[in-house]
Amino acid sequence: MDHTAAAYGVYAEAVEVAGVVRTLKGAGFDSEHICLMLAPTHPIATLVRDANILNQEREASATTAGLIGWLSEFGAVVIPSIGFFIRSHAFLHALLVARDAPSLCGNSQTLSGLGLPSCDAARFEAQLQRTGFLVYVASPEIAKVRWALELFRITGAKESAALEIKADVAAVA
Repeated sequence: MDHTAAAYGVYAEAVEVAGVVRTLKGAGFDSEHICLMLAPTHPIATLVRDANILNQEREASATTAGLIGWLSEFGAVVIPSIGFFIRSHAFLHALLVARDAPSLCGNSQTLSGLGLPSCDAARFEAQLQRTGFLVYVASPEIAKVRWALELFRITGAKESAALEIKADVAAVA
């Protein structure tokens, strides 16, 4: 497959990430085709940053382990200046090829690697250094991408768009 399409939605911190993901999964999108980018100030990012496998509090440790397990189900999760999870080989290729892995967590090449125009990628990554989150979904089916775009609007995305992208991310779908 030489081409695929994708849609993304940018959200304010007040919107629940899990609710957006639940809506997408309920509409037939696989977790592996979803990429999340969370602001380092996002509550989920705080839990990931503060995660400690040696935590003596069993309940807190179980909650953190559950969260990290949930995040690892996605195709990719990027938290600037904190870290990333990448499950999908296609997201690995799109996010890391021709980039230094450390730069993955803090420059505008991250979203450009997913096919966002340079000016939008830089703007969103600057915004996501402060607050909110971005959800990205790839699919070879244009109708599914349009459906994802509508779901982003319904779930409260401040901004959303559809993209046609080249082979770098095509294997995601």
